[in-house]
Amino acid sequence: MEPRVALVTGSSRGLGRAIARRLARDGLAVAVNGLRDDGALEEAAAGIGGAGAFPADVTDERQVAELVAQIEERLGPIAVLVLNATGPQPEAALEQVSWEDHLAQLDFFVRSPVLLGRAVLPSMRARGFGRIVHVDSEVAERPPPGRSAYAAAKSAQVGLMRAWARELAAAGITVNAVAPGFIPVERHADVPDNERAAYRATVPAGRMGTVEDVAHAVAFFASEEAGFVTGMRLLVDGGRSLLP
Repeated sequence: MEPRVALVTGSSRGLGRAIARRLARDGLAVAVNGLRDDGALEEAAAGIGGAGAFPADVTDERQVAELVAQIEERLGPIAVLVLNATGPQPEAALEQVSWEDHLAQLDFFVRSPVLLGRAVLPSMRARGFGRIVHVDSEVAERPPPGRSAYAAAKSAQVGLMRAWARELAAAGITVNAVAPGFIPVERHADVPDNERAAYRATVPAGRMGTVEDVAHAVAFFASEEAGFVTGMRLLVDGGRSLLP
């Protein structure tokens, strides 16, 4: 049998790359996606044994349609869709956050999933199988000051996931979400050591999370064995959500 095809958006680096690497290790043919082909994308695909590099802006409807068409032509129908792409996450006081700032976050966490979901659903429905995994964030429930636009968009993404799960369950398509706590990837590289230590003190597990911790959770939801699990949101936060 040909391996199932997985598309992991925003997978040229960081968390997305770790997810793509884990799915490739599980035997999936992984389409690695990034905003542009700047060398890092091809390197990521080659480094994980991925099935190919596919540059595209996943907030653009035309590019999403072309992306899915290219993957289906080269690899076959997409059976697993991991919605991981993200953009800048500026911090600002509420009075300084404009509606345009909200729309920029919604582009990544609502518009992009909607565009991609509409593009992959026909082949998933035809085959009676599909795995859609949203990557959201602990901030949907624990919003820090200055992140109102990001938290609002992530909350909307969770609602979208649950609505999809209810509607698509009878078609053999599961829809779930993985919500990481603070994970030190590239965009957090400049966080001072004292702030990292302070965060670790708030995690019952006593350590920072890793991108691999999140990738393992995504891999379960993407697996054939997870066929009776849908509409679920799995926090990967070392138990931080248990604290006041």
